Amino acid sequence: MNHLIHETSPYLRQHAHNPVEWYAWKPAAFARAKAENKPILVSIGYSTCHWCHVMERESFEDVDTADFMNKHFINIKVDREERPDVDQIYMEACQIISGSGGWPLNAFLTPEGRPFFAGTYYPPAPGYQRPSWRQVLENLSKAFQSNRAMVEEQAAKMTEMIQHSDKNMIHKIDLNPNDLIDNQWFKKDLLQKIYKNLYNRFDREEGGFGGAPKFPSTMSLQYLAEYYFYEKTPAALKHLNLSLVKMIQGGIYDQIGGGFARYATDAAWLIPHFEKMLYDNALIISVLADAYRLTSKKIYKETIEATLAFVQREMTAKQGGFYAAYDADSEGEEGKFYVWDMAEIKTILGADADLFCQYYGCVEGGNFEGQNILWRPYEETEEDELFDGLEPSKAHKILQQAGEKLLKVRAKRIPPSLDDKLILSWNALMISAYCKAYVALGHPAYKAEATGQTEFILNNFVQDAPDALWHTMQYDAPQKHLIPQYDAFLDDYAFFIESLLALYEITFDKKYLYQARQFTDKVIEHFWDENQHLFYFTSAQQKDILLRKKDLYDSATPSGNSTMAKNVWRLGHFLERTDYKQLVIKMLASVQASVEKYPTSFSKWASTFLNVIQPTSEIAILGEHAFAQAKILQKHFLPNTILMASVGAEEDLPLLKNRFVAGKTLFYLCQNASCRMPVETIDELLKMLN
Repeated sequence: MNHLIHETSPYLRQHAHNPVEWYAWKPAAFARAKAENKPILVSIGYSTCHWCHVMERESFEDVDTADFMNKHFINIKVDREERPDVDQIYMEACQIISGSGGWPLNAFLTPEGRPFFAGTYYPPAPGYQRPSWRQVLENLSKAFQSNRAMVEEQAAKMTEMIQHSDKNMIHKIDLNPNDLIDNQWFKKDLLQKIYKNLYNRFDREEGGFGGAPKFPSTMSLQYLAEYYFYEKTPAALKHLNLSLVKMIQGGIYDQIGGGFARYATDAAWLIPHFEKMLYDNALIISVLADAYRLTSKKIYKETIEATLAFVQREMTAKQGGFYAAYDADSEGEEGKFYVWDMAEIKTILGADADLFCQYYGCVEGGNFEGQNILWRPYEETEEDELFDGLEPSKAHKILQQAGEKLLKVRAKRIPPSLDDKLILSWNALMISAYCKAYVALGHPAYKAEATGQTEFILNNFVQDAPDALWHTMQYDAPQKHLIPQYDAFLDDYAFFIESLLALYEITFDKKYLYQARQFTDKVIEHFWDENQHLFYFTSAQQKDILLRKKDLYDSATPSGNSTMAKNVWRLGHFLERTDYKQLVIKMLASVQASVEKYPTSFSKWASTFLNVIQPTSEIAILGEHAFAQAKILQKHFLPNTILMASVGAEEDLPLLKNRFVAGKTLFYLCQNASCRMPVETIDELLKMLN
């Protein structure tokens, strides 16, 4: 019996009719493995994973292969987005064994859950310099039955290596109380060293960092923006702009539908891996919003608006929440939904086809497997030549209308599958993106969306236990009721706290600040490791995994640890909590060497170091026009700033207390535990900040 029919995850339900007797990651599977003394196969993937679908078609849908799996193994299917903690442990086993990883991830465990072998994709017949899946199954089953002692020894060694692998990136330093107060450990030259190491990774032709495959690396770009603000290093701003513009003009960006694909398979951003993830779009919107405040480039504004229009149109549930992802494949082919044949374009656009094809790089024979990915091979400065005497405004109007025509045709195609689960951490990232977009562009709808989605989370993701959250939610078939799955992980709390702080700074409703504090205290109580001065990925209350790990790397998304460090530092300033600030100093001291050496893997950590080393600006605005003045002020790019505002007297929040003067709107600036005299205009405040 395949047990996945009872699951809510779209990925697990995709496998619910395989002849494999799949279990979800539930106690029943482990109980049976122990009772029958069988090894466990854990197969991990996600709904938009191309090679996961390939392996399912080739092997998991094959009756003979399934019969062998059912006879010799207890088989567990895991959605890595539902259980990132499980994926984290066994991916590390795969990397220890092979030196690399990826999905699908297939890990073989003892009945107690200890891994003794792990790999990724295996074909149905030997090929790709890999054994067949059946060969892997037969060899491991035989080893488990005939050489159990060796298997158990391997599993014990592997578990120990995974247990201690965090230590490679952690360099705990014992700090005394004076260090925690005076910040003796961190010097400004650390920021320059981080920048230099990022600079050495610049792709100066196409933007981004390194070669193919090319990921957006939004956190590294964020560091460049913040570093430029303080150091005014021209190369930092140049590379920020080059990278963002190249991405926007590339095939990684959906030129007619808005939104970004997960990464490009080439260095020039032309050929995307076509899946669209909620988190990528949230992170790109956030850095675009800051880049727009820094540069006022029109292309950033247009891209923010188009991408949020895509999110609203295609990734937002009517009852609340944001969906997780769109698959890369449709009708069994990667990218089929998005690409165009020249003849089709000419038929749809008629006389406008030539201009459209020139602008979006469409050619006879295609630029991708005989079809065309839309992109913009021309720089903005080359448009006059491209338009060949046509008034630019008229040309852009033609291009806009042509894009709308193609979008209508595309909407009639069979779309990629949608993973419609609601992941708390990714939803929180999108709320933060809406807050950033509101600050940059001022559209009231963005503020309303951020507020409404936050209330949706507070009403649905909070468990009965005090301040405990769910990790995922799934609407049932009628799309009316939500079904929760699994306790929240560190990322969920960290990203949601971050979004609550962002929402406070556009609403100035202090309930969001207090909720951020409550969830922060929950994380410190249940996730903190006093020995290594960092947070575990899982709560101390979670008991269904082999061991507790710490996620330190800023990769596709920021790590929960780096995000919590920034959150706690900001809350320490919002609430004048010295204990919060001291906790952050401990965290940063543990990872300083790794952040300096590998900044592309620790980019959000790098930004947190910048926040701690440079003086945090605490700005308070009080008076009748405080909210309106705050909105104007926020159009300026002012990193490492906390902003509080009140239209009346405020006695609860330290930065606002005893500062209201009737009949005036006053601006207060505090840095390094001292405050300037208040001023009455934004210009005066900006002069002090500069």
